[in-house]
Amino acid sequence: MRPDRTSLTRLGLGVLGLLVLFGSWEAIVRLGWVPAGLLPAPSSLGPAWLDEVRNGAWQTAIRDSLTHYVLGLVIGSVLGALVGLLCGAVPVLDALLAGVVRVLRPIPGLAWVPFAILWFGLNTAGATFVIAISVFWINFYAAYGAVQSIDPDLYEVAAAFGHGSFVGRLTKVVLPASAPGLLAGLRTGLGQAWMSVVAAELFGVPGIGARMMQASSLLATDLVVVYMLTMALLYALTDMLFMVVRRRLLGWQG
Repeated sequence: MRPDRTSLTRLGLGVLGLLVLFGSWEAIVRLGWVPAGLLPAPSSLGPAWLDEVRNGAWQTAIRDSLTHYVLGLVIGSVLGALVGLLCGAVPVLDALLAGVVRVLRPIPGLAWVPFAILWFGLNTAGATFVIAISVFWINFYAAYGAVQSIDPDLYEVAAAFGHGSFVGRLTKVVLPASAPGLLAGLRTGLGQAWMSVVAAELFGVPGIGARMMQASSLLATDLVVVYMLTMALLYALTDMLFMVVRRRLLGWQG
């Protein structure tokens, strides 16, 4: 399908916005309004990135972070969506876990870092734990809200066609009707997981976050920005891939 004029216009405006951002950034540094040691000029990022690529540090950091990211995203998303669906579909379970949810939900993923270090150590398991917790609640509430918003008449229609059991309602009504909400929560979790990656790695777990901390300790601000942009690029790629999958899964909506 060919892109329409509106899509091309949005794309062009997006590119223009980036050009304005980086052009203004370069001008501010070159004019001396901000010291280069505090904010590196965009023109200095290319050489810094090439040095990281040549010594293999960039590829290694991405590989390590992707390992934490994927594991934490999958575990947190699956468990969050599953518990959210069950709480939304089973009132007794919802009431039973209501107090637990109110106690644990306000605790940010970063607060669990000390326990992650104590329980798992400075390794992939500890980083995965922190990321999974951060993603869990996003998917939990997305799934829970999606189930709660289902039209009750759909359950009656399903029962009329012989799908009145719990499994029947779950597979024929709950999952199809809540799919858009579930995917919306998963998309939000994609970005939250990347933010959690940095928090999980700032304490020494190998990856992009750890590499950023090493660079900042050496006042290599150009490397810090390189890895910031690397994370932004990785998020953009994962988000675009997700949207392709989403369009295929929700093609039935027309």
